[in-house]
Amino acid sequence: MKSGAANFNKFIIYLVLIILVNLAGVTLFFRIDLTKNKIYSISKASQEVVATLSEPLTIKVFFTKNLPAPYNNTERYLHDLLEEYAVYANKNFNYSFYDVSPDEGDINDKTRANQEIANNYGIYPVQIQAIEKDEVKFKKAYMGLVLIQGEIIERIPTIDSTERLEYKLTKAVQKLNNKISALLGIKDKIQVKLYLSSSLNAVAPYIHIEQPGDIQGKIEEIVKKVNDKNFEKLIYKHLDPSKDEKLKDELKKYNVMNLNWPVLSDGKVPAGSGAIGLVMTHNGQAVTIPLLNVMSIPGFGTSYELVNLNTMEDSINDSIEALIDINQGIGYLVDHKTMPLSGTMMSDPTGQHKYDIATNFKSILIENYSLKPVRLQEGVLPTGLKCLLIAGPVEPFTDYELFLIDQFLMKGNSLALFLNPFKEMPQADQQVMGGSGEPIFVPIDTKLGKLLEHYGLSLKKSYVMDENCYSQNIPSQYGGGARPIYFAPIIKSKFINSSLNFMNNIKELITLKIAPVEFAEKIIDENDLSVKKLFSSSDNSWEMQGNINLNPELIRPPDKADQKKSIPLAYIVEGQFPSYFAGKPLPLKEKSEKDTEKKETKDTEKENIEKDSESSKIKSRVEIIAKSKPARIFITGTSEVLKNNILDKQGSNSNAIFVMNVLDYLNNREDIAVMRSKEQRFNPLYETKGSIRTFVKFFNIAGLPVLIVLFGIFVLFFRHSRKRRIETMFSKEREV
Repeated sequence: MKSGAANFNKFIIYLVLIILVNLAGVTLFFRIDLTKNKIYSISKASQEVVATLSEPLTIKVFFTKNLPAPYNNTERYLHDLLEEYAVYANKNFNYSFYDVSPDEGDINDKTRANQEIANNYGIYPVQIQAIEKDEVKFKKAYMGLVLIQGEIIERIPTIDSTERLEYKLTKAVQKLNNKISALLGIKDKIQVKLYLSSSLNAVAPYIHIEQPGDIQGKIEEIVKKVNDKNFEKLIYKHLDPSKDEKLKDELKKYNVMNLNWPVLSDGKVPAGSGAIGLVMTHNGQAVTIPLLNVMSIPGFGTSYELVNLNTMEDSINDSIEALIDINQGIGYLVDHKTMPLSGTMMSDPTGQHKYDIATNFKSILIENYSLKPVRLQEGVLPTGLKCLLIAGPVEPFTDYELFLIDQFLMKGNSLALFLNPFKEMPQADQQVMGGSGEPIFVPIDTKLGKLLEHYGLSLKKSYVMDENCYSQNIPSQYGGGARPIYFAPIIKSKFINSSLNFMNNIKELITLKIAPVEFAEKIIDENDLSVKKLFSSSDNSWEMQGNINLNPELIRPPDKADQKKSIPLAYIVEGQFPSYFAGKPLPLKEKSEKDTEKKETKDTEKENIEKDSESSKIKSRVEIIAKSKPARIFITGTSEVLKNNILDKQGSNSNAIFVMNVLDYLNNREDIAVMRSKEQRFNPLYETKGSIRTFVKFFNIAGLPVLIVLFGIFVLFFRHSRKRRIETMFSKEREV
């Protein structure tokens, strides 16, 4: 009896200990992330975002249960991620998971209700591929979430992988916070104007749209719904251009679609015109939302189709975000023939030049920043900017424009310079005869070089060639094989500065038509500036200068090894820069063509002369900032790396992450850059010499079996020795 009671007491004690350990594990939550990049731990930026929430935030996750791999791992990762957010968040952070089964098989009332909630938030099922019983099947599954703060909603409609999930989630939370602050802070409401001509009633059947009156009612209902969720900051107005001739200028200003038609249906429909479009304006900025799609169908002519009004709420919300600048602003120079961030392929039906534009870069950029166009020729820079981006300028800068750039830097701001050494031009006979010969490369002199040289930087007039480069596959009809494109160097991790936090996980880059960047050590030292080399070419690179010819078939690497070396291709310089204009007369702004083209009468000319003689007596003084506050300059010798053939639309490849990380660093958002790049999982093997590879191969084939044999001999010898020791020991005992 005593033994049974003792065992029972032990059982009770063990049970209590197990319960206490589990309770401690729940309340004292911790875990250790042993991955190199800490990809299963949220970054510092994420911790700060959820720890400083000022308004209650609710995250609702709609995820179908029991999904096949890899989607079940995504759900598990999302669970863990939100759980860790909750550890660092304040009381305003909440999340919940909803079991949402697809429209397949029997579903209970609760699941059906969850499905309706998901659909109301704009989360719809997506089709996935699953392997069941050795058969490939397709099924529908919900894999999305919504973030709700007040009446404002952000959606991540599809989460089909763990890639950059923390980054997307943190950016969405940050965006909600910024949007609420911006909406509450605006004084003038956002104007929403629907331009819809009543004259379109006559041709509505011909352009496949409903009666304009019905469209007007639906748009008004959508705007009211959006307005309720945005603190009543919208004012809606319907305008009929058919009844108000004064609206013609507005239609032209906002580029609203205008339709013109001749007499139709044997005179039943008279000739006329009408406009249709939605325009949103605020503080001098405007966004035009098209309401009619125009399509050209071969053999049938032009066809019209009303846009999907189910997506109109999202379009209006996106326009609100663009108008109120919820993201930090970044300036982009749009004059001096810099690289355009938008383009069209209408003139290129073959699609051959679809990659020769920078639309991908623009879409990535506006996800993170409010893009501010900068026109130096207007003689002023927008206020509130921390960074000015200049990509591939061709036309020279005036001294006054250089003064604006210089003083922008002196105020402690940053410059991001993607500069080209040459301008590629067709030869004269090609322009006349339409030939396809080799282009000529003319050195570009924008006068920006003298400004940079004063800061201790310079761009060489040459292109870097590298044997470690992109290889082009040649079609079999042309001989097949691979052809090296020496002017497209591939930068391996060995030549990337991984000591910088925002560069730490970038393992490979590709460049195109890039020039060497140099710095003057004397100027850098005199001004106590810090120079950080970001990347360089391989040891098998050289320069092409003078007579530039980029025909891959004509480029040959140098024969001598001493003619090849690693060449720096990108730097960040930071510190207090000296002003180029310190101690110099203030440069004057040149008159624009509009000013010089103004015609003056004799009376006004006489009056102006008198005014000028009097105004010359007035003295003005503008203080030039002689030394900057702590500022940063990024410089690289190409703008080609911003084009679509280098950057992907999702912004997930190494080059896209590098560019955005640099811009984040220049805007003092290094924590965001670190978070963006930590999930980079491209980890190429380090390159080794041929002799080392041969040794490793031989060792794996022959060395390992030899080692096993030697180990077996050693074990056999050890056992034999042990046996002899035992025999010797027992033989001595017998003798005793």
